[in-house]
Amino acid sequence: MRFDLLTGASAIPAWHDPASYWTGLSRAVADVSGPVAILSLPALRHNALDMLVRSAGVPIRVASKSVRVRSAIDATLAIPGYRGILAFTLPEALWLAETHDDVVVGYPTADRAAIAALAADEHAAQRVTLMVDDLAQLDLVDAVAAPGARPEVRVAIEADASWRAPALGHIGVRRSPLYGPADVANLARAIAARPGFRLVGLMMYEAQIAGQGDATGSGDAMIRWMQRRSGHELVERRAEIVAALRDVAPIEFVNGGGTGSLELTASDQSVTELTAGSGLFAGHLFDGYRAFDPAPAAAFALEVVRKPAADIATVLGGGWIASGPPVPSRQPKPVWPAGLTTLPREGAGEVQTPLQGESARGLRVGDRVWFRHAKSGELAERVDRYLLVDDDAVVDELATYRGEGKTFL
Repeated sequence: MRFDLLTGASAIPAWHDPASYWTGLSRAVADVSGPVAILSLPALRHNALDMLVRSAGVPIRVASKSVRVRSAIDATLAIPGYRGILAFTLPEALWLAETHDDVVVGYPTADRAAIAALAADEHAAQRVTLMVDDLAQLDLVDAVAAPGARPEVRVAIEADASWRAPALGHIGVRRSPLYGPADVANLARAIAARPGFRLVGLMMYEAQIAGQGDATGSGDAMIRWMQRRSGHELVERRAEIVAALRDVAPIEFVNGGGTGSLELTASDQSVTELTAGSGLFAGHLFDGYRAFDPAPAAAFALEVVRKPAADIATVLGGGWIASGPPVPSRQPKPVWPAGLTTLPREGAGEVQTPLQGESARGLRVGDRVWFRHAKSGELAERVDRYLLVDDDAVVDELATYRGEGKTFL
């Protein structure tokens, strides 16, 4: 199933008028029963092209974890400027490599069955790149399939892109143990000397910049200060790491970035490609950035099933929580009708979600409430399809990974 993100455009983006946008989506799915998830084709097109503008000509690798819809991945990769996939598990990468020739696994793997499948498939071995940051990960591959009994395995090194602030300590996520040029070069030399592996790339993901909004509230000044300092340090350190790495092996790519840091990472001369995915569907966490204003391309609607009070309407389901710390920002956000909020003691629940506000007085059993998910790809784990909507009409149905019978992680 394929659709086109290059042709067609709305004269005035409908999402700039919430009443028009959300009521139009309601009309489009009026005859569909039960919970419904949608993708707005104009909004998805806007986001895909806007990310290209922000990347300033540096190719973007699509982060499949943030999409989990093969047809959407394919449509994005059909746009010039997008190239390759960053997968999140090896089984997923093997599946995607059946139709795509450049799939990097973004995280180390210990999946022995998937490693065995990779080792038994020379075609897949040419298309899939494993991520490593420790020789133990190579030992596991060799334990599953000895170097002489399998094709050469492509690997990339991940180095830590966090900031070790002089006074604040570690700022960022805990990923790779490799931090400086010497750390990376030592591992690179060990890989180069080891039969059965080929070092082809480097990845550094600056989560403290890409994944942290800088227009969210009272702490914005501190966040912007941190991101400026971290960004300056990272540009210098990444250049040193890349120089040290190229002394060891002729690597094919240097990957960096994320939806929230495309401009910064694209300006880094040592980077050859970016990664982004969340900006395509644009969960509500990505509303809090100064640099870009994504369209709400993905959303879901749940039905009102009871009215426990005049100003409370309860929808069935709703506890579709995003990953990360268990804070309110990870909950789905009710966006239409406007003014609804979850109850502090209940939040978004697995079986029901009470919503309170003046607009709840006008809701009746059977009415729909629209939500936006906090991130992007996790919504696809709850539904088997997205309805593709254009001009207030459903124009296609897009199977999620789950809809294709795939549940990788």
